[in-house]
Amino acid sequence: MDARTRGLYVERALWPIGRGDRNFWLAVGGLSALVALGLYAYVYQLQNGLWVTGLNQKVSWGFYIINCVFFIGISYGGAMTGAILRLTNAKWRAPLTRLAEATAVAALLVGAVFPIIDLGRPDRFINVILYAQVGSPIVWDVVAIGTYLVASLVFLYLPLIPDLAIARDLLGSRANVLGKVYGMLSLGWRGTHAQERALARGVGILAVLIIPLAISVHSVLAWLFAVTSRGAWHSTIFAPLFVLAAVLSGVAAVILVIAALRKVYGLQAFITAKHFRYLSYLLIALGMGYLYFMISEYLTEGYVAAEEIAPVLESIFVGQYAPSFWAFAIGGLVLPLFIAGLPGRYPVARACLASILVIAGMWLKRFLIVVPGMAGPIMPWEWGRYSPTWVEIAITVGAAAAIPLMLIVFFRFFPVMSVHELDEIEGVEPAPRLAPAFAGGEE
Repeated sequence: MDARTRGLYVERALWPIGRGDRNFWLAVGGLSALVALGLYAYVYQLQNGLWVTGLNQKVSWGFYIINCVFFIGISYGGAMTGAILRLTNAKWRAPLTRLAEATAVAALLVGAVFPIIDLGRPDRFINVILYAQVGSPIVWDVVAIGTYLVASLVFLYLPLIPDLAIARDLLGSRANVLGKVYGMLSLGWRGTHAQERALARGVGILAVLIIPLAISVHSVLAWLFAVTSRGAWHSTIFAPLFVLAAVLSGVAAVILVIAALRKVYGLQAFITAKHFRYLSYLLIALGMGYLYFMISEYLTEGYVAAEEIAPVLESIFVGQYAPSFWAFAIGGLVLPLFIAGLPGRYPVARACLASILVIAGMWLKRFLIVVPGMAGPIMPWEWGRYSPTWVEIAITVGAAAAIPLMLIVFFRFFPVMSVHELDEIEGVEPAPRLAPAFAGGEE
């Protein structure tokens, strides 16, 4: 890559830092309003108790547990995307890895909050730690999510160190406090051979570790269902099914985040249609794998039709939950795979449309796991009913808005693309000073 192209790449990577134009504040204002609505609904729930939700004695898990599994799944997909691209040494990864890893952290922070929201009394969460029982899947969950969160934060931070040094040097004295923060966070990075070797070793180790860590998190979430006394959840295939669903929805979320920030920050020259085609191939492969596992699960359970599972399967395929199931199966799985696999023009639009359908479909799938499994009869004719209230819907909307809000704020202070990885892949030396377009930007 020639010096001019690299200079443009650096300019685009650092361009969002300190920018606060009208569109930025409109986006922050709109997303903040949705988050504030969610916070208001949660405070209302704290004041009045869980009776303001649709949860009841029969169906005690609803939107909150669905969202926990869903958002943590998105996080897993983002982390896996970054790890796989690094481990396979994909030459096209440089503009994508930071977006994927930042999405993973933001989604995990949101998803990890929902079990506390579901408690009703958040102060009781401390009892999980003070009176932990080794045999409790909830304790396994806390340990797995906590470990995964630390690893994800470190995995985001380590590759950021050289780019923070670039921002430190290019911004100079204009950055004032921000420049000092960059200097502190870059840990004295000068690009020496010893520093490069240590960074490569650390990132490589984390890229290897993040995969089993993420698998363990979603496997534990699956076992939280599978080891209960609910017949609809007694499936030995739950753990791999949850893991595949997580990666599938996570890759779809990464595609949407990349497409949005590509448009907003003017990254079209560096994140091209080729990247979306490759990500679409990954989406198709994961979708086909998930389709196989899902058919295996329903085929074996439906063929045996055990007494405790038959009513739930009937309600899913032809009963009250059938509209949700067929919307997921056709509109959220088969159709998006077909759209993503179509050849020809508009690969970015097709990838985004397929991703939107996949995300909606995978949320419906979580709904079909949680609610029918809880509502299904333990004794004959003892069906439960669940209808979410405005409180649950508002908290869900606020949580969904919190992810892009965190990403927008994060990339206002940190480079949106990895310059160091580009240099590593292309084998170029550090570029000269940043293009004048950035030099005139506001702090």
